[in-house]
Amino acid sequence: MRKLVARRAAVKAVAIASTVFLTPLFGTTTAAAAPEAPAQLSVDNLPPELVQAISRDLKMTPTEYLDRAARAQQLRDYASEFRSERPDSYAGAWIGADGKPVVAVTSLDAAKIAAADGYQTSLAPVSADNLETSLVQLNQWIAGLPREISQSINSVAIDVLNGQLVLNVANTPAGQLLNLPTVLANIKVILAPNSAGPVERRPMGGDTYISTPSSLDDVSAVDVCSFGFNSIDAAGNALNISAGHCDPNLGKGNQEATVFYPNVRDISASPELGTFVRASLGGRTALDYSVIKLNERAVRAGMDQPSVRGANGTTIWITGTAEPITGAPVCKSGQTSTFTCGYVLADRVETQLYTAEGESKTVRGFASSACTLGGDSGGAIVSGTLALGITSGSNAADAPNCHEANVGLAQNGGTVSLGIPIRAILADINTSSGGGIGSGITVRTRPNAS
Repeated sequence: MRKLVARRAAVKAVAIASTVFLTPLFGTTTAAAAPEAPAQLSVDNLPPELVQAISRDLKMTPTEYLDRAARAQQLRDYASEFRSERPDSYAGAWIGADGKPVVAVTSLDAAKIAAADGYQTSLAPVSADNLETSLVQLNQWIAGLPREISQSINSVAIDVLNGQLVLNVANTPAGQLLNLPTVLANIKVILAPNSAGPVERRPMGGDTYISTPSSLDDVSAVDVCSFGFNSIDAAGNALNISAGHCDPNLGKGNQEATVFYPNVRDISASPELGTFVRASLGGRTALDYSVIKLNERAVRAGMDQPSVRGANGTTIWITGTAEPITGAPVCKSGQTSTFTCGYVLADRVETQLYTAEGESKTVRGFASSACTLGGDSGGAIVSGTLALGITSGSNAADAPNCHEANVGLAQNGGTVSLGIPIRAILADINTSSGGGIGSGITVRTRPNAS
């Protein structure tokens, strides 16, 4: 399986079978739940290209897509409260293949409570807290391995459906000989085809942005990414949230770098749209995001609007924010593949990343089956019409199109993309702002238009 592609690093592939949430459930009971749904746009307000992507990729109607996205957020809220009250009994939550919400628990007493509240239940062997403790221990062990060995480990993910960690290892001699620590239980190892290393970016045009650490005259140094969510802070600064690895000055004392709208006929004449003012990759929060301060040209062009651009310039209006939950339907926009849709495969994934300087980073996010290609990094991911996250990387980044990506990766579980949760990004931007740019940041939204 190819590695996820980042501008200044190779983010290893999140190799989770794209049918993971279709695993048969066991010990289930049912009842009717009806918490209030998050605000979504009406079907009539969805752009035709997104409707087409929903039908093509998800095999469902726009109404089913919006309803399932709303149920996922209801489940997320319920699961968070359930976990805080019963940490030893909570084992995870997801939306099943039939669209019904499921809560996994470790005891029959907890199952009765969730069922009485209107949720399907599934008995699990280990709690979510214990799985996350094992995840931390496993990543600490990986971080202590020699680089020639740790590079064979693609990713570690929590599989809530089966109550285990999934360790994806490259099918190489080093990967095959990997000796897992015996103190850790509930680990499943998947061998994936070996990766070929970082994929070089190529300059390309389209509805996107480009940046460079030097001059636009040097085309080989130009990097291509996609804008994410238009945002605003407490001081009224017009901002956009994109991927951290898209900042060509990431890791330098001054992370500022100019963002341009590409002039495909003359790259050196591309107009400025703004400046990177902050970028994060790995570290304390394990996030991959950047903050772009937009200039007046960008604002006049409409980037002060709560919209996400997709195919042929069509837009979807953002009505709020959401959190990832396994099985939730998602769609993403990006300058290369435009609108594509899929499902959240795992709501917590951690992967090791190596920068161009050889420094190891850990990036944390969620995995989805939406096809993502090179140049889509930083693009917006939505569930319904709610902002869910931004694209960090993909196992299909070097494919020419999504059709070839789906065919070529079918035997290895299909396309998988790594997303960074928007709520975690917003919280970190606000916390680290020091009262300056980004303080009180929110994603731009519009009221429910239905």
